[in-house]
Amino acid sequence: VNLAEASLLNKLIHTSLVESSHSVEILQQDPSSPLFSVKTFEELPLKKELLEGIYAMGFNRPSKIQGTALPIMLAYPPQNLIAQSQSGTGKTAAFALAMLSRVNATEKHPQCLCLAPTYELALQIGQVIEKIGLFCTDIRVTYAIRGNRVRQGTVSKEQIVVGTPGTVLDWCFKLKMVDLSRIRLFVLDEADIMIDAQSLSHQSIRIQRALPKSCQLLLFSATFRERVRAFARQIVANPIVIKLREEELTLTNIRQYFMVCQGREHKYRALCNIYGSITIGQAMIFCQTQKSTEWLAAELCQDGHQVGILTGDLTMAQRAATIQRFRDGQEKVLIATNICARGIDVQQVTVVVNFSLPMNEKNEPELETYLHRIGRTGRFGKQGIAFSMVQSQTLWAIEVIEKHFHTKIKQLDPDNMEELEELEY
Repeated sequence: VNLAEASLLNKLIHTSLVESSHSVEILQQDPSSPLFSVKTFEELPLKKELLEGIYAMGFNRPSKIQGTALPIMLAYPPQNLIAQSQSGTGKTAAFALAMLSRVNATEKHPQCLCLAPTYELALQIGQVIEKIGLFCTDIRVTYAIRGNRVRQGTVSKEQIVVGTPGTVLDWCFKLKMVDLSRIRLFVLDEADIMIDAQSLSHQSIRIQRALPKSCQLLLFSATFRERVRAFARQIVANPIVIKLREEELTLTNIRQYFMVCQGREHKYRALCNIYGSITIGQAMIFCQTQKSTEWLAAELCQDGHQVGILTGDLTMAQRAATIQRFRDGQEKVLIATNICARGIDVQQVTVVVNFSLPMNEKNEPELETYLHRIGRTGRFGKQGIAFSMVQSQTLWAIEVIEKHFHTKIKQLDPDNMEELEELEY
């Protein structure tokens, strides 16, 4: 799954904030500029309508990144900011608040502009802005994305424009719908994804160069590697930089077990034994091929389980719908190929099952994929359980994993219900 798709799926999953245990680092250019963080939204200079909007969305208090970034975003005179933080930490809501705060509702022209790398991400961001701005009845959002057809000579009267770089370029320079010289706040979201597509980064830089010098610039990225830093330096002058270190996947709070099974029917019986023996909130099951995913889903459905499938042949809309149903608890089991092993966090996942271990073309265990697969459970400090099903001829792969991660994977008898029941305690 590419970066843009993973980012969208994460945005769909995280309706509530993910609290990271990592501290926020601040790198500041201007030592005379005071910095402080807030613990409540009431401490911020926000209009009553915005407070109502943020509470209606279910945010009770700022996340770490919001508590640190919002005072900088809302400061006067405006400050430029680069913020690095992973999905689910509330950065979209943070810059949505900044945009809605900077708008003068009586002026009917674009004043805030947000760029996102894909149509789907732009839509998702716009929806967050609209929800938070629900009670700001005079502020409007428009979408500069493919499919939103506009007539030549139309001038945009909405105060906030969210779009993709190519369409925004057309609106500004070809159709003259948006006057960039009147933009007060420019947000560049998902900068690391923009850099992946060189055309997007060139288009973004071209748009930024047409903005007035007084325009406040906010750049967001899930990573902050050297390529992102170089890109950020081209876009943002004298920024304050906020970094929230990405959560490192760890095996310390995940109990790992393996079972030796002979063939897929035996694996399936072992899976049924797991379900019959331990309490499972939601489970993710990983298969090596799409064919085995489909077979397993059919078996589970026949036994009355609500099952979702996530494979490479699904469209983005289908994947998003599957993730949404799983997150909402409509389906308790998500069966996936490696497409879902990285970057997707569902906090209620308590059990991960490797129906088959991830192996590469040379028939060696893919160690990083194993880590990312079982890392879907045990998220954010919670306890998790991971089961791997192996056949006797691939038992050696368990030893390779144990040696690499300096971990112990305990063997269980797939047919011993009592042994499984003891795992709860």
